[in-house]
Amino acid sequence: MGNDMEWLAWPVALTEFQLRQFARYYEMLVDWNERTNLTGIVDEDEVYIKHFYDSLAVAKLPVWQEAARQGGRAIDIGSGAGFPGIPLAIAYPNMSFVLCDALHKRIHFLQEVCADLGLKHVECVHGRSEDMGRNAAWRGTFDMALARAVARANVLMEYMAPFLKPGGAGICYKGPSFVHEEFDDAKRAATKLHCRLLEPLTYDLPRGLGNRTLASFIQLQLVSKSYPRRAGVPSKQPL
Repeated sequence: MGNDMEWLAWPVALTEFQLRQFARYYEMLVDWNERTNLTGIVDEDEVYIKHFYDSLAVAKLPVWQEAARQGGRAIDIGSGAGFPGIPLAIAYPNMSFVLCDALHKRIHFLQEVCADLGLKHVECVHGRSEDMGRNAAWRGTFDMALARAVARANVLMEYMAPFLKPGGAGICYKGPSFVHEEFDDAKRAATKLHCRLLEPLTYDLPRGLGNRTLASFIQLQLVSKSYPRRAGVPSKQPL
């Protein structure tokens, strides 16, 4: 199969140049993955669908569309191998992105990808979100916060909300079980974090590779200074 991926109906229109960037990103991901554990998925079709396509699924959301129109600032919390931050940075060169991760080796990979792909509108930061969320340089400065990390929604929301401006939005990438298993937790956290939950969006991945849910919220006002709690507490004592 070639790198043009003509069979894939992307959630957002991409240029030939952007498709070449995705192809190069895939090459680097597979190459680095042999030395550094970045992803358990290396098959080309699966990477394109489960990582690249899925990262761009936020294009379906009005809150993301508005931020993109305005050339907003977004932070990807716990970016790992760069999902969703790198695919979104490729697709939306008019926006600015911060990718943060607590593991230095992942940040090194992300920096190399950004340099190779010419993503000058992306900053890669080594740090824990709980610490960064208390730093005045980051707190309350973003239009969008994104999290595709493996944690419950109420935990992710505590990581995300402190970064957002009033009127900004947070988006959690979740599995289809969110509505039944995590919505009540997210609703409880939203009250404490001055957020308003939006209607979850569930969608199918191409080629029958499963379905996903985007759980999003609007930040109504700045978060109380008591959040985020110190590193490790949100995951051990969720809101």
